[in-house]
Amino acid sequence: MNTSDTAVPIVLAGARGHGRWHLDNIRRLQDKGIVRLAGVCELTPLTPAELPEGLGEPEQSADFGALLETTGARVAVVCTPIPTHTDLALTAAAKGVHLLLEKPPAPSWAEFRRMADGVARAGVACQIGFQSLGSHAVPAIRRLIEDDAIGEVSGVGGAGAWARAQAYYRRAPWAGRRRLNGVDVIDGALTNPLAHAVATALALAGATRSEDVARIETELAHANAIESDDTSCVRVSTADGRRVVVAATLCAEDPDDPYVVVHGSRGRITYWYKQDRVLLQRAGHGPEEFDHGSTDLLENLVEHLTDGTPLLVPPAATESFMRVVEAIRTAPDPVQLPERAWRLLPDEDRRVVPGVDGLVAAAADTLSLYSELGASWAFPTAHPKEVSP
Repeated sequence: MNTSDTAVPIVLAGARGHGRWHLDNIRRLQDKGIVRLAGVCELTPLTPAELPEGLGEPEQSADFGALLETTGARVAVVCTPIPTHTDLALTAAAKGVHLLLEKPPAPSWAEFRRMADGVARAGVACQIGFQSLGSHAVPAIRRLIEDDAIGEVSGVGGAGAWARAQAYYRRAPWAGRRRLNGVDVIDGALTNPLAHAVATALALAGATRSEDVARIETELAHANAIESDDTSCVRVSTADGRRVVVAATLCAEDPDDPYVVVHGSRGRITYWYKQDRVLLQRAGHGPEEFDHGSTDLLENLVEHLTDGTPLLVPPAATESFMRVVEAIRTAPDPVQLPERAWRLLPDEDRRVVPGVDGLVAAAADTLSLYSELGASWAFPTAHPKEVSP
């Protein structure tokens, strides 16, 4: 049988920006005979130069629902602005089309529930695009924890010290916004570019469901001239007494790869999730490093459809992350950092917060918030929120 007869037809909604990564990934899987790019949904059609060589000539349309029908798509990859995720997911679900939905899955808890419940009612599969949770390092770390390699786990820290030029916030009308035209966006450091750190830390703490979250504290600030946060931290107290602290900035002096660290009574496990690399440090042993592979989430979704392989990141696995998004959404607006707290690097067209790299690392290391570490510009932007089931 020709592989084109068995390849799963796919429609990609949102093929520019991060969508280009999905185009390349679809091309990779198409070369393996696993999928076939049947359609591209963009307001302005892609030019031939924007399509990776070898993808053919997929049908293009700005009408997502019509495109799903005319192409006979079985899977839709949704990589569009955050506020559009729920409606597009439900459009696909209503047509029996399965989903890979980019993170964050929704800008609010209500929109997330509308999406997740609607997808479940329709009986279609939905994978949320937290690629870090497709890493083989995640189950390996869980096994280390279960085997008591680092003793009793007290908490998990996450650190993300990244840099974004000021042009990053001009890439789209919704960039760096909390709301746009009365609609929630919540495009902040913790909820979008460094959302993987939050979701991965919660997963390694064994706190992925809504009921696993007891309380959330936030400190949200921005150095850039934006609405949303670019320098922020969050502490989640879990139902079983663990603390999860994630500190993030897009104003780092020396940007570095983000990581998550699991704190135990006899050691720690550090996971650089973009590298699939793990460092185990424990009493009585020398440091041990492990490199892991990763399962592509689109490939996992196709395997789920063809042979019943369990989904790696179904909506239920992101409930606690969405509780964090909701806490950030309902918090007072982020604090504008005073001019003395940041400086402009003209050659890179970006603002940096001196000392923030060390603060980010210290927050993950001590499970403390910025204000508890003595940052003069940091204070809670909301009272701790108790999370209702």
